[in-house]
Amino acid sequence: MDLLGTASTVGVSCYALLSTAYKSMQAAYARPASVSSVSDDLANSDLWPSVDVIVPCYNEDPHTLFECLTSIANQDYAGRLRIYVIDDGSGNREAVTPVHQSFAQYPNFNFILLPKNAGKRKAQIAAIRRSSGDLVLNVDSDTMLASDVVTKLALKMQDPGIGAAMGQLTASNRSDTWLTRLIDMEYWLACNEERAAQARFGAVMCCCGPCAMYRRSALLLLLDQYETQTFRGKPSDFGEDRHLTILMLKAGLRTEYVPDAIAATVVPDSLGPYLRQQLRWARSTFRDTWLALNLLPGLDRFLTLDVVGQNLGPLLLALSVLTGLAQFALMGTVPWWTVLMIVFMTIVRCSVVALRARQLRFLGFAVHTFINVFLLLPLKAYALCTLSNSDWLSRSVAASLPVEDGKQAPVQSQTTGSSTTKLSGDAVQNCMRHLARDCSALVTSDE
Repeated sequence: MDLLGTASTVGVSCYALLSTAYKSMQAAYARPASVSSVSDDLANSDLWPSVDVIVPCYNEDPHTLFECLTSIANQDYAGRLRIYVIDDGSGNREAVTPVHQSFAQYPNFNFILLPKNAGKRKAQIAAIRRSSGDLVLNVDSDTMLASDVVTKLALKMQDPGIGAAMGQLTASNRSDTWLTRLIDMEYWLACNEERAAQARFGAVMCCCGPCAMYRRSALLLLLDQYETQTFRGKPSDFGEDRHLTILMLKAGLRTEYVPDAIAATVVPDSLGPYLRQQLRWARSTFRDTWLALNLLPGLDRFLTLDVVGQNLGPLLLALSVLTGLAQFALMGTVPWWTVLMIVFMTIVRCSVVALRARQLRFLGFAVHTFINVFLLLPLKAYALCTLSNSDWLSRSVAASLPVEDGKQAPVQSQTTGSSTTKLSGDAVQNCMRHLARDCSALVTSDE
């Protein structure tokens, strides 16, 4: 066999062995979804921890921001809940001002208007330093929360050894395009296999930004490290969620996943924004993987296999694909072993997930293999070669969508009421009903 053919065969075989090993263990360790219940000792609202919800915004679509804040206002939480909305120097501030006005009348909403764009991390820190709750919930401005998210995450955080906990993510716009459907399935796999397996050992490696709760006492101790992160001497201004999670683990705290705390976030509906997002995430993953390496000896050996599988696996697959393409281009022979192995693994993977989730739609996730091989693998290689690039790669000024007339929103409201105002929102309610059905199906499939 020629050298290129041998390299392609060896690469895909090693990838298959590694992927099979860690994916099988991942599926075995993934926790079944469970439904949290309110403990009797927390029946009194005075016993519930106070929660500050932090919502950084930058050029957000006004309608999307309105739905996000409505879902937060509709939280069914017995404790004190305060919301801090930080406008990070948006170019469309006039368009979102009516949204601010809609919620500024309620005592538990606080608005902070930064004079210029400082980045998501600085916006978060600006609110954290003004807040005082026992727990801090970070929520992206394009995310809608089910009405019990704060309650379920707060219940998980009863354990003082837990520093952070994340909910289950899904795509609020999953029915828009073929890509949003694929991303929604990708999120399901990331949450209910990867994060669920890591949570078995109390070490979720990335509590995702759209919906992650932190213990304030630990957060304050780590805030300076979080704010001053650099890479190769330059400030690091993305990958906030992964870096903060790693800092929690380094501090000796556990990080958890709560599958029935459901958050729906807007995902890219076309390849351009999706690839820019993936490039940013790939750079963040590579950067913080180095930071996490010294944690691995103190964690379960599965987590070492998980980290190796997620980082070395794509490199082996890329090597196999590149040598296979070179073999085809230079010698005119098809690397059948490589092609058949990738096809076989894709079929098995999608079939297993479809059975576990009891949803036939996961058979269509096979399409993601083509995106992974021909787009994401080259993109990850590019990310590895451009780790010092800190461009956010999004977001342009959103369209102006008026919500309602009103007066100028205050720069900051310091009033901290304890009650949560219930607001209407048909889009929010419809989406939450849709998510509840998904969660119910997941619970049933894992029993």
